[in-house]
Amino acid sequence: MNWRQKLSNVSSNFPKLNINVSTNLIKKTAVAALVLSAFSFHSVSANDSKSGLNKVYHVYIKDQYMGTVTDPAVIQKVIDEKTAASSDAYSGFHVEVGKNLKYIPEQVFQTDADNDETAKKVEEQVSVLADAVAITVDGKPVVYLKDKDSADQVLKQLKLSYATQKELDALDAQKSSSTSLPRLKEDETRLVDVSLKESLNEEKGSVEPGKILEPEQAAKYLQKGTLEEKKYQVQEGDVLGAIASKHDLSTAELIKLNPGLKEDSVLKIGSDINVTAYEPLIHVIMKREVYKVEPVPYEKKVVEDSSMYKGETKVVQEGKEGKSATTYVISEQNGERVLKEVKDQKVLSEPVNYIVKKGTKVVPSRGTGHFVWPAVGGYVSSEMGYRWGKMHKGLDIARPSDRTIKAADNGVVVTAGYSDDGYGNKVVIDHKNGYQTLYAHMSSVSVHVGQTVTAGSKIGVMGETGEATGVHLHFEVRYHGKLVNPRTKL
Repeated sequence: MNWRQKLSNVSSNFPKLNINVSTNLIKKTAVAALVLSAFSFHSVSANDSKSGLNKVYHVYIKDQYMGTVTDPAVIQKVIDEKTAASSDAYSGFHVEVGKNLKYIPEQVFQTDADNDETAKKVEEQVSVLADAVAITVDGKPVVYLKDKDSADQVLKQLKLSYATQKELDALDAQKSSSTSLPRLKEDETRLVDVSLKESLNEEKGSVEPGKILEPEQAAKYLQKGTLEEKKYQVQEGDVLGAIASKHDLSTAELIKLNPGLKEDSVLKIGSDINVTAYEPLIHVIMKREVYKVEPVPYEKKVVEDSSMYKGETKVVQEGKEGKSATTYVISEQNGERVLKEVKDQKVLSEPVNYIVKKGTKVVPSRGTGHFVWPAVGGYVSSEMGYRWGKMHKGLDIARPSDRTIKAADNGVVVTAGYSDDGYGNKVVIDHKNGYQTLYAHMSSVSVHVGQTVTAGSKIGVMGETGEATGVHLHFEVRYHGKLVNPRTKL
């Protein structure tokens, strides 16, 4: 067998080394490699020396070529130094340096190894990794914690963001108990379930130490999708809607990000507003039961009555609310209500319907020609005729038993309201048969222009508005525009 065949056999049988550097592991691997090398080349060392062959090592980090060295010890020195520095910088972590470092040996006649340049490249690119526990969301690593206890603490922090420790303790006790839950009292709430919308798991791994978070930071990142909040400084002329639009937010979203703000808030120039658009990576779902005693509204029923005129109503039965006891299951996602379901409902008292009669009888707009007394009792305190040197155009009726003023006959209201002609509040009714009646000095008017009224229906309340010396009704009658003494019609 010639030297070329021997060299070929040796090269093909030489093992490739994948070096994971914790310091002890590298040292053991290096020793094993040297022993193996001595054994493998013992039979040909004399020939290699005579033939001028040299052994070199090609260095790779993963699949990236770093360079060639004459001895792995050159790289091991870099690894040892970086391991020591990393252990000091990241005390409390178990760090590994050069986990993806590997050597491929080769026998060459002429070496092109560059120890210094290769060592420099390795120092720049070799990774420093620390043992960690990753929290995965739907199978994807999202945050890294120092250990399992820290990872467990994150889940607890997430729950405590939306429930009290007392609620969580009660829920745990409930799940481990075989007894049924007591009935809730009015307005009492009970946590019945906590779950995650996404699949959240823990798995061991390694990561750059700087990426390992504290439990509080990890919980915040899972809830908001970021650890840094973007702030906007209010400028002169800014309004909430414009600020929201500028940062791709709705006004409602902007207000939610800044609990102290309201839609009508006055913005202070120079103040900072949070404009971070949160994208939660995890959604915590809380289900609570709440017991409520609530009013049951009554119905309003209208019964038509043909004996009553249109526009007239009469309450037959007053309405009264009932009561019901309801247990709701309320689901919240990251603190926001997303569903409200009825679990159980019981009527404690039935509502009493409100019933009112409504007239359907057509109101005649034409008068009968027979007038009724326009007040409730009372007497004529002043007749129609000349008084104090001028014409008194109607009757004054005073001292009624009730101050209600009534229409003297069927007709249509043509005037209703205050006038500056001395009558004060007045109503004029056209009876559609040539007659018109006027009612003056009212304290209030109960009808409107265009309204059809019936004889005896209320049109206002007696008073002393306008030119009046006391509370009374001034009542006038006209036929085709000419004054008629009311005494002849009543």
